Amino acid sequence: MTGSRYQVYLAALPEVCAADPALMAFTADADGRCEVFAWDAATGRARQVTDRPRGTLHGTIDRDANVWWFDEDAHGEGSWRFQPFRGGPDLPGLTGVPRGTPRGLAVSDDGTVAIGLGDGRTTTVQLGRRGGSAREVTRVDRHATLSGINATAGLLAISGPAGSAHAVTVLAADGTPRAVLSGSGEHGRLWSLGFAPTPRRDELLLVREDDDRYLLASWRPETGIRTYPWCAFDSEITARWYPEGEGEGAARDECQGAGRTVLIREDRHGRSTLHRAGLDTGTLTRVPTPPGSLLDAAPRAGGDVHFLWTDTAHPPRMHSTAGTALPALGTVPGRVPGDHRDLWTPTPDGPVHTWLSLPEGAGLPEGRVPEGGGTPPPLVFLVHGGPADHDRDAYDGVVHSLVASGFAVARVNYRGSTGYGPRWRRAFGAGVGLTQVEDLVAVRADLIARGLARPDAVGLWGTSWGGYLALLALGTHPGLWQAGVAVKPVADGVAAYRTTTSALRTLDERLYGGTPDEVPEAYARSSPIQYASRVRAPLLVVAATRDAKCPPGQVRGYLAALRAAGARHESMWLDSGHDGYEGGDHVAVLRRAVVFLDRELRDPKTPPADRRGDSGRVRTAAAAGTGTAEHTERRTAHAEGHHPQRPA
Repeated sequence: MTGSRYQVYLAALPEVCAADPALMAFTADADGRCEVFAWDAATGRARQVTDRPRGTLHGTIDRDANVWWFDEDAHGEGSWRFQPFRGGPDLPGLTGVPRGTPRGLAVSDDGTVAIGLGDGRTTTVQLGRRGGSAREVTRVDRHATLSGINATAGLLAISGPAGSAHAVTVLAADGTPRAVLSGSGEHGRLWSLGFAPTPRRDELLLVREDDDRYLLASWRPETGIRTYPWCAFDSEITARWYPEGEGEGAARDECQGAGRTVLIREDRHGRSTLHRAGLDTGTLTRVPTPPGSLLDAAPRAGGDVHFLWTDTAHPPRMHSTAGTALPALGTVPGRVPGDHRDLWTPTPDGPVHTWLSLPEGAGLPEGRVPEGGGTPPPLVFLVHGGPADHDRDAYDGVVHSLVASGFAVARVNYRGSTGYGPRWRRAFGAGVGLTQVEDLVAVRADLIARGLARPDAVGLWGTSWGGYLALLALGTHPGLWQAGVAVKPVADGVAAYRTTTSALRTLDERLYGGTPDEVPEAYARSSPIQYASRVRAPLLVVAATRDAKCPPGQVRGYLAALRAAGARHESMWLDSGHDGYEGGDHVAVLRRAVVFLDRELRDPKTPPADRRGDSGRVRTAAAAGTGTAEHTERRTAHAEGHHPQRPA
């Protein structure tokens, strides 16, 4: 593979046909774009299903082995289409459906199709026979997601945005509400994870937040919500039903238990574990997996479990406990260079967890982080978005590129991150954004005190909400940073609120305690544009012309404020949306940012020819011959429901 080539991949498992588990659909590289493929595990052969100029991200397969994908335009609006597994014409999922943004697809065992679509203000759910005419079942004046249909097509589940007052609504097929499910307590929330895959009962799998833990629960029409207190976790979980007749109940030949087994994935302190829960037997069993992170996991027929494993030094790999042939991802082979460890920094609200990656030879003798010794390399804080997300012990193409270019990288799970329990996620004591910046400042001081960073060579790089934090840190603590990169950021909190999506407006209202008209001081305190005149470090801002989540207008306003203040900055514009699927854009951002940081963070006394380390050039994961640009957006619902993308 030449240095000019790259590949993209989606960090998600193939979706499996329920009637024939050898037939799958997955998203993979097609000339630098994500496209949907059909995969036959029996033959080990793949067939490309979609071929769209800007790529295709959303895809699945139904029980009758039809491969589905969302055919969207440059603005993210479109419709669902399908094609038989072995090939054939592209057909509309339902006819007579207006174009919109995807908010869920569900297909019952008998071929009844439910489609959720958004128009920026409302969400509609359409129902009909596969390929037939649609009828509108419901319309809600907010962002919502279709989260499931039962096997007999009699019930639908609709979830409100994460963190909103709207939890889960169960509807009959004619749109009549059957139940409105909500969490318990002041902070209790509820997530819907799909109906049981059996026509013998109607049961909806749930995760509920209760005080400082997450519990597995389920809902049935005849009993309501049932919580399983023996199945409680102190950090976020997601879960999937085992196929009917699989799992613990079936293994014991207990008819009542067959099909009431669930696979649970917990993300705790940046690593993942799997558990098998028998809902009737009340048993919780650990499923062995290697240490690291599981980006996806799913139970399959015959007791098989598929999982997508990675750690910081190893790109994602698909595994099957039964040895099922799974398609290969377009990732870097083997181990990537660098010394990778984690450390904890004390703060008043508790210790902050950081994943630290250093160039090989920069330290970590005998597996220990050294307290001083040698000249530390330039340090880049790679700030995750969300805020309901976290950095983990997982491969990241940006980390790979920075470490290969001679930088140290710190990934901080600041207050508000997932993976450390509900109380940590709700800890915004100093205000939105300002709390998280406090944690970045504390970790910076800790790394300098440990001799792992130099105070004159520290930069910031964030995407989406991480880009927002980078801008806020540069403005509120201008003397601490020597460079910054903000990719598709929130730069003006009020302007972003007024022009972003309804789901993100709901998130802002929850974080700030109201709208900008109701709590203007809170928005002003936390908005980067208020501090633009104080920015001193060189800054690269990357934005997208069709970004609906972090709209371009508010970025342009921030750039104008930088110009008025005489702040040194550069800008880069992409002709894409927030979650662009084109590998070329990701690679272009990566190269521009790494070169920018190399120029600004190296010792200015060092001759330019010597600023690239031993290799004599800046290295990126795509440009250095590894051939990878990484998509990290996750397709399946997590308890927090947010998995931002990062260019790589």
